[in-house]
Order: sequence, then structure tokens, then C-alpha cells
Amino acid sequence: MRKKEMKLVVTFHTTADAMATERVCKSADMPGRLIPVPRTLSAGCGMSWCTDEALEEQLTALLDANQIEREGIFHCEI
Repeated sequence: MRKKEMKLVVTFHTTADAMATERVCKSADMPGRLIPVPRTLSAGCGMSWCTDEALEEQLTALLDANQIEREGIFHCEI
């Protein structure tokens, strides 16, 4: 069994916002990946972006600069 780690999880209202996040993060060389929304959370589209907790400020700035709307930002053990 894999050891759980604290991660930053961003949820979205729409799949389009989740996909846009993946696109802008990859172009900015920001690590992370799309994952299904963890069971402890709920989101409109069922997809979320997972990355290191330390990148919260950079990620929110990147999403704001690209006008990507997010539903919530959570610190989760996954």
C-alpha cells in the first residue's frame, strides 16, 4: 500500500476548467496532474488538479492570470 501524503487539491465546476488548468500548468512547467476528486470532497465535474502543497500561491496566481475558475482549494492526505 502506498504511503499517503499531504497534497493540494483544486476542484472545478466544469471539466473545461480542469482541462484548462492542465494545459496552463504544463506550459508553465508547474508539476501536478488531473485526478478524480477524492471521496472526502465533492466537485461539479468530478476532476481535480493535484500538486504539492508548497505551490499553492503560484498555482492560484497562474489560475487567476488565465481566468480559470475553481470551485475550491483543499489540503488533503491522498
